Amino acid sequence: MMARQNDLIGLNFLRLGIVSLAIGMFFGVIGGFQFLFPDFLQELLFNRTRPIHVSMVVSWIFLAAIGGIYFYLPRQQKLSLWSPNAAKIHFWVFIVTGIAILYSYVTGKFGGREYFMFPAILSLPIFLTWILFGVNYFNTLRKYKEPWPVYYWMWGTGIVFFFITFCESYLWLIPYFRESMVREIIVQWKSYGALTGSWNMLVYGTAIYVATRIAGNQDAAKSKMAYGLFFLGLTNLIFGWAHHTYLVPSQTWIRVLAYAISMTELFILGKILWDWRASLTTFQKNQHCNAYRFMFAADIWVFINLVLALIISVPAFNLITHGTHITVAHAMGSTIGINTMILLSSLFYVVREELPENVHASCSKQVMTGFWITNVSLAIFFLALVMAGFGRGLYEGASFQEMALQIRPFLVVFAISGIALMLGMWLVLWNAFRLLGKIISSANGEKVRGDGELSTANS
Repeated sequence: MMARQNDLIGLNFLRLGIVSLAIGMFFGVIGGFQFLFPDFLQELLFNRTRPIHVSMVVSWIFLAAIGGIYFYLPRQQKLSLWSPNAAKIHFWVFIVTGIAILYSYVTGKFGGREYFMFPAILSLPIFLTWILFGVNYFNTLRKYKEPWPVYYWMWGTGIVFFFITFCESYLWLIPYFRESMVREIIVQWKSYGALTGSWNMLVYGTAIYVATRIAGNQDAAKSKMAYGLFFLGLTNLIFGWAHHTYLVPSQTWIRVLAYAISMTELFILGKILWDWRASLTTFQKNQHCNAYRFMFAADIWVFINLVLALIISVPAFNLITHGTHITVAHAMGSTIGINTMILLSSLFYVVREELPENVHASCSKQVMTGFWITNVSLAIFFLALVMAGFGRGLYEGASFQEMALQIRPFLVVFAISGIALMLGMWLVLWNAFRLLGKIISSANGEKVRGDGELSTANS
């Protein structure tokens, strides 16, 4: 199959997401070494590299999920976008806003909170284009007359709740919240916890969509367990943030409910992917080898992260671990191990569908090498952070310097494995980027020869 012109906007979002993740990982490695060696690269201090890293990685998640939605709806679901021009505006405003945000970080112009540390005025185009995205999505699906499969509900819910939680994350602009430390902390942690739930909806919906396409049936998207995951994810989005706020005043029942819900959601996602893998034939696994491989890795990381989440969500342990490197390990396990692996599966599913005749010869060995480097180094990276976090949380002395020296070996391993993680991921991303480029070239009047090279089609 060859992509049509109207499908290209989704592919452009996917390629932009790849660039965003590559940049984010680069600055993550720099930030890791700056944390260990404060004099490293003083021209760009840690207080600038960290927000660049965070913003780029979060942008990757949204760009890859949005790109998949923009591509899958018209290309495979035969639903023409309500407004292709609105999608193009969304893309270009995202680029311009992203450049402005990077410029503000590099020049030290801050003004926001946590995930959104850039000046608040730059959130306005994000706010407006998300409205445009939502209107485009729901008007497009008005043409779908059958009962929605669960991934449509997940994507729609993720879009709506991102809009709500993004607005909520800026309540600090109102003096009532900004002038009270307790109120501001509660609102910030609540909004960011729910924001994570909104992008989980987009990513998990993508996972189930890709799973159904590889399997060749809608079982995974119409089962009771799939809809159970949706409603549980929705409940987690609304209440699950509470396990982030154990340290501030809140009702005990909210903490207990949040703990139970957040653990069950991960378990059900893992169970769905596990059952899906068991249902595939050897032919189906080989047919979509790279997409299957990354989805399988996501399933393994779901259970690894579930074990850690079970531990750190217990209030007694949370008091020890919250704010330590264990929190970072949990975030990295979710962001890279689960979300990124699912989105990479989506990328390579698109590649396999659009370039079936040369995808194996052109990238499979390189992608497999990058896959193993990425996952092995991520496991070392993850374990080093967990050990450093327990070392810090259980330290009973009064000297911060002594504690830092005790956990330093773990942080050195963390920094070195971070380099390997970046290089492995870059190898994967480069192959995905260039293959998506070939799909775009073919839609722009070129054809792909069997050897994977491009030649201009005769007019």
